[in-house]
Amino acid sequence: MNRAAIFSAAIAISAFAAGTAIAQHATSAKISDEAARGRYLVQIAGCNDCHTRGYAQSAGKVDESLWLTGDDLGWHGPWGTTYASNLRLAVKGMTADQFMKRARSEFRPPMPWFNLRDMKDKDVKAIFAYLKHLGPAGKPAPAYIPPDKKPQGPYVQFPAPPK
Repeated sequence: MNRAAIFSAAIAISAFAAGTAIAQHATSAKISDEAARGRYLVQIAGCNDCHTRGYAQSAGKVDESLWLTGDDLGWHGPWGTTYASNLRLAVKGMTADQFMKRARSEFRPPMPWFNLRDMKDKDVKAIFAYLKHLGPAGKPAPAYIPPDKKPQGPYVQFPAPPK
């Protein structure tokens, strides 16, 4: 091989390696300590189980880029039919204080809102930081359906609560 071919090959390999390093850096944005704690809390609190399509069914093997983008599986019971919202779109225009207020609100079943209510403020803010770190993605979840209407898509049927 002549010198020109070796030189060209070396430049091509160097350009490829540099491009790969830049691409890897761009896709793995540095996560703050607060957002990293939020990521951990999202995993152990079960947020992905409902708010990430296919997460529970795949034992958590869903690419993180799809986490918390909602689901179109309905949860049908005496309250009507609810859907796990796309949290990444929900926080898009929110401040941390607005998120705190919303997180402390009551939600329709099966959302365990009482777990959020009982979380420490710093933990709720960490989840918010993680959602902001992920950024908006996906589409909104289907709208709430009142109790007198049946959902069109797939849903889980809840029994009436015990008397």
